[in-house]
Amino acid sequence: MPPPRPGTRWVTDFFSYETTKSVVVKSWVVGAVNRGVQLLILAYFIGWVFLHEKAYQVRDTVIESSVVTKVKGIGRYAGRVLDTADYVTPHQGTSVFVVVTKQILTENQAQGVCPESEAEYRCTADRDCQGKSPTTGSGVLTGRCVPYNGTLRTCEIQGWCPPEVDTVDVPVMLEAENFTLFIKNSIRFPLFGFEKANLPPPGSGGELGRCRFHPEQQPLCPILRLGDVVRLAGQDFPTLASTGGVLGIKIGWVCDLDRAWERCLPRYSFTRLDGLARPPAPAPGYNFRHARYYRWPDGTERRTLTKAFGIRFDVLVYGNAGKFGIVPTLINTVAAFTSIGVGTVLCDIILLNFLKGAEHYKARKFEEVPEAGVPVPPTSPMACPPGALGGCSRDKQSTDSGTFSLGL
Repeated sequence: MPPPRPGTRWVTDFFSYETTKSVVVKSWVVGAVNRGVQLLILAYFIGWVFLHEKAYQVRDTVIESSVVTKVKGIGRYAGRVLDTADYVTPHQGTSVFVVVTKQILTENQAQGVCPESEAEYRCTADRDCQGKSPTTGSGVLTGRCVPYNGTLRTCEIQGWCPPEVDTVDVPVMLEAENFTLFIKNSIRFPLFGFEKANLPPPGSGGELGRCRFHPEQQPLCPILRLGDVVRLAGQDFPTLASTGGVLGIKIGWVCDLDRAWERCLPRYSFTRLDGLARPPAPAPGYNFRHARYYRWPDGTERRTLTKAFGIRFDVLVYGNAGKFGIVPTLINTVAAFTSIGVGTVLCDIILLNFLKGAEHYKARKFEEVPEAGVPVPPTSPMACPPGALGGCSRDKQSTDSGTFSLGL
């Protein structure tokens, strides 16, 4: 059969077929590398994929959760005794709530006109109050400059008077450090129909009332002391109570449902959520305003404005559950055995490029076979090239089809 013309050689190459040829290389170095890589891959899949990551399980990452909270404690503030109805908001016991620790009160406000209290609105004449933004933090500018006290004049506003002065020093309710927080958390993994709560089993209610959360001694107690929560989040309670802040109480449910129901337990962790990564942070702390409205006997509407500082608690629930499944087990088992072939690829790279006698190995590994019926010119037995692995030894062909043994 005449050789193909150069213009049609790509057609011949396109319709050629490649099949695997088994060549046994008797080399301690290559054999050790091959078995070492296979053992590493096998250890990775057994130790990490199957035992640590539990890849043989079906996982449910959708967690349904409900959280009910209740704060208890009595404190003193500004000569008054306060209970939970006074310092906790909102009152419904939700997963996000605030414990108010400091308040600035502006009492008996009524609609009218009055001088602005902010320093940037100081003036000497009406023209100083014109050309500014029409609104301030307390009301709407009228354009007039009026006396604030015996020595100071400020721009006049229309709104709730007298305006708030939030630069005064007020006490902090430090008793809140000993208040307790009860968290009732119920979760469900819908894929498996699994339900659990963070409360102890029935029959231990007396012990529940006496326990207090401790990360080592009582890590499952759902009653937490507020001071401990702040401390475990890496914060100082007096400072946080004065400026306010946002803390996260994280409840993690990572469950192996192949084990007993009792082994699925929550884990509590604590962190500060409002950004303090790059101090000084803009607008540090946490505060908000609210008002209480009422009418005087003369019929005028009045209100008491409160600027409240406090610690906001966000209860965050996360988790996942796993259970044995035949499909992920088969997929990862096949992936493990397939990955063992990486050792063969690595050994081929070493033999073909880095060891002595690489040309001899290439000649045995890659061979072109013409179509059946086409005469093949006789070739002499391949001589061992100079520097071949293991010296010049005779190649032995095994009895099984297409297998050669190279003594290297």
